[in-house]
Amino acid sequence: MDFSNFSPALVIATVVGLALAPFVAVMVTSFTKIVVVISLLRNALGLQQTPPNVVINGLAIILSIYVMYPVILDTLDNVNANTAAAQAQGLGSEKMTVDRLGQMIGAGKEPLRKFLIKHSHENERKFFLESAKRLLPPAQQTGLTADDFIVVMPAFTVSELTEAFQIGFLLFLPFVVIDLIVSNILLALGMMMLSPTMVSLPFKLLLFVILNGWAKLIHGLVATYQ
Repeated sequence: MDFSNFSPALVIATVVGLALAPFVAVMVTSFTKIVVVISLLRNALGLQQTPPNVVINGLAIILSIYVMYPVILDTLDNVNANTAAAQAQGLGSEKMTVDRLGQMIGAGKEPLRKFLIKHSHENERKFFLESAKRLLPPAQQTGLTADDFIVVMPAFTVSELTEAFQIGFLLFLPFVVIDLIVSNILLALGMMMLSPTMVSLPFKLLLFVILNGWAKLIHGLVATYQ
């Protein structure tokens, strides 16, 4: 492989980007909401390690790829169009530099920006915009808008966590009712030595299976991104 077209600065930028990519991918995709909702569901059912964390994370990754697939396709189309335009101008064979990489990233980031704006709450974007203007020096405040990544990324993350806990609250309600009913029945029968959690667990699992819970939950999570 010929590395002569890669500058040292580009190599450093690439290494730093690859190191930050997993953290950014978690926070600017649907991964956060999905993994939090499934974890809350596990707690609501009273299951400590089932499904295990590796299964929850794997399911969240698969669903995140599915949800983000249109964004990925649009990003690739923009990058390819930018590359084709550069080649048409005779720049395709030049040495790859940080500036050239920046142009490609700039061309490919717009689909992600649209996704973040669409699925972030307006009040959160407004808050982070006003906070950024208070934190930044006056010279850097003029060009700042509500659509900048520095604003929409934290707004999207907070919005996703808020919606995840709202969904978790709705998931908890029926299982809490089952726990209360079982606890009152055991108390009325004088079986106070039995753990209500252990007795109610089969009934909660039965309710979840009868309602086809996994399918409905996953369908609902995916539908929130349409």
